[in-house]
Amino acid sequence: MLSLDDSPGGQDSVRALQWCEQGLRVLDQRRLPAALEYQTCRTAREVAEAIALMRVRGAPAIGIAAAYGVVLAARDRYQDHPGRWKEAVEADLAELARSRPTAVNLFWALDRMRGEIQKAEGDPVAALLQAARAIHDEDVAANRRMGELGADWLAGAEGVLTHCNTGSLATGGYGTALGVIRSARRRGLTAIFATETRPWRQGARLTLWELEQDGIPATLVADSAAAYLMKAGRVQWVVVGADRIAANGDTANKIGTYALAVAARYHGVGFMVVAPTSTIDWRTASGDAIRIEERDPGELLDDHFLRPDSPIAAWNPVFDITPAALIDVIVTERGAIPRPDAAAMGAFRSALAAGPNPAPG
Repeated sequence: MLSLDDSPGGQDSVRALQWCEQGLRVLDQRRLPAALEYQTCRTAREVAEAIALMRVRGAPAIGIAAAYGVVLAARDRYQDHPGRWKEAVEADLAELARSRPTAVNLFWALDRMRGEIQKAEGDPVAALLQAARAIHDEDVAANRRMGELGADWLAGAEGVLTHCNTGSLATGGYGTALGVIRSARRRGLTAIFATETRPWRQGARLTLWELEQDGIPATLVADSAAAYLMKAGRVQWVVVGADRIAANGDTANKIGTYALAVAARYHGVGFMVVAPTSTIDWRTASGDAIRIEERDPGELLDDHFLRPDSPIAAWNPVFDITPAALIDVIVTERGAIPRPDAAAMGAFRSALAAGPNPAPG
């Protein structure tokens, strides 16, 4: 198998983001699995474009990439305007913020880097790079913690289904939902199923490729076959990630997640959301207030229907909202939240403020 990284821990060889002297090396995920291509982003604008065009994807990875993008912005602005670079760099932060509006990790990372900018004196690059690397390293550590906590909930399960890609490609490393599956497999989980995840087929292209690199067997199912898979008793849990979690536990994730949650509840299959606490948007009361990105209808339509005179259209939301009532547990690096609702989420938030490990789960 191809080794992309020499990180310890086993079964976690893929790294989608790598900092180098020239800038941020980004694994172009649109080209997988056919080609393994890294592109070097040398400016904040190039990082924003990589996010917007889905060369970088996955909420945690988007946040990490944006943090490195701030480093590049500061490097350029300080060189051009050493006396007023802090004012000039705000335009770059705004451009990064526009790249993917649903992923709350993006704004969390930009806010954290803005705090470092305010503290910077003299040439800011070294201090900002240290902050970006800290965000990257903390994400990997959080994912490993979530992997173990989530695997506790999967004890006794023989099969799990996952949606989209939530592994090292979508994070700093190890993964959120896929990290739970990695940890559960080491404990004896035998059957891993992945949806295609149309229209970009992140499950078929990225999750299967990532698992193949690490020698982990998995089975692909069509999105439309997921409910029948549950009916057949092949899986006991659905494990997904999140792009944004509202203060009441409603969760925005890849389109199709809501349908899986409905089917899971009907068939008595557990439904787990795995995401770091940085994905929780405490300022958003419920999923109704989450802005859902819609992409080009051309991603769905055959070229035949793209003619100006064609009456055919397409609706292409990238995410949907799963109500908290359909979620059995939210797993974070700081603990698990069983049966999430506004009260449970509020208690978790209070516990976060009180100590380092509020909810062992």
